[in-house]
Amino acid sequence: MHQIGTLGHADAQRAIAAIQSELTRLGKTAVIAVADATGELIALLRLDGAPLSCIANATNKAFTSARERKPSRDIGKSSRHPDTGFDIAYFADRRYIGWGGGIPVTSNGTVLGAVAVSGLSEDEDARLAEIGVKAIQNP
Repeated sequence: MHQIGTLGHADAQRAIAAIQSELTRLGKTAVIAVADATGELIALLRLDGAPLSCIANATNKAFTSARERKPSRDIGKSSRHPDTGFDIAYFADRRYIGWGGGIPVTSNGTVLGAVAVSGLSEDEDARLAEIGVKAIQNP
């Protein structure tokens, strides 16, 4: 039987708590999503005042990052490349997204899931998602 290592709810809670703490410190709001190794949602937190559109964006960033085993921003950069770019619809699932803010969680070279943030700039979203990844990797 093939077994897949994946994140669990305790991991998701650590990531969300770390990101929420940083957002509170900064006086900002966003949506935080954590996905398992297959890209499916484990946990989601929409902080007060975060736009509704950020719910789908955060969920899809986590999905993309976990499924493609790389930051969601990398998918976006590849699809927008002037010479080798491609229509992201070729991934055949509307949940794939190319905006920054989805970061894979790895252990010994294996992707266990992803953490994503939506609601701020791509750079801020990615930086906050990294905080969540570190919270999982260094409990």
